[in-house]
Amino acid sequence: MTMTLVRRPGLARVRTKRAPLYVISAGFVGLVVLVALLAPWIAPHDPNAVELGNALAPPSGDHLLGVDSAGRDTLSRIVEGARTSLLGPLGVVVFSTVLGAAVGVAAGWRGGWLDSVLSRGSELALAFPGLLLAILFVAVYGEGLMAPVVALAIAYFPYVSRLTRSLVLAERERPYVAAYQVQGHSDLQICVRHVVPNIAPVVLAQSTVNFGYALIDLAGLSFLGLGVPALTPDWGRMVFDGKSAIQSGYPLSAIVPCVVIVLTVVAFNVVGERWADKVAGRNR
Repeated sequence: MTMTLVRRPGLARVRTKRAPLYVISAGFVGLVVLVALLAPWIAPHDPNAVELGNALAPPSGDHLLGVDSAGRDTLSRIVEGARTSLLGPLGVVVFSTVLGAAVGVAAGWRGGWLDSVLSRGSELALAFPGLLLAILFVAVYGEGLMAPVVALAIAYFPYVSRLTRSLVLAERERPYVAAYQVQGHSDLQICVRHVVPNIAPVVLAQSTVNFGYALIDLAGLSFLGLGVPALTPDWGRMVFDGKSAIQSGYPLSAIVPCVVIVLTVVAFNVVGERWADKVAGRNR
């Protein structure tokens, strides 16, 4: 059986034809996660320390990536910003995966009117663009990380639920399900103990890809001033803070977080695609 991921339109698919690309991407993902966990201890300076007399200073021995327009060390803000920039997408992925998997399993396994109701509900959720829904939540509940995370989780869960439903429908037709039913196992036992574990790897691969998309969306909201508070280190917010420096001829404080965002998103996409290939038994 061939299994494919549900991909959001507008972003190119990353193909992992060579194992070295996967190894490099997985290593980069691990490095970013490690930096986020150890940020308070490895940041060379206080990320919020302001030195106006040293504003827009070029890279030096004390400030390896230079200083932004407020005199804050760029490297320290990149390191500290990894925590916020990864925590938000993690929340989106966890919430959307749990909700989407639950809806997809229920719809695919039970079928009938429940399938129709849940499927129509998922299609309705797809009609709301994630960014617009997040902007609405921020307007109602104020700035912070929670409102956009909840909004994007609602926007993302239909992708997970549709994939999960299709996988469950395929699993229902496999011989082992009928065998367990003949042995007297209940439908709940078969679903929870056998069907869900069998589809879990594909769902997790989809969630890994979704992580990259969520990182882009949350970074975009932070760039618009609708994400984390102004003083909180965040990669998207750093791009916003650095755009005035670009006009002054000092683009480094904005370019560095842009590059980090792009590399992180690409790495998560490569890892997710590779996992999907392994689960589906495709060798590239």
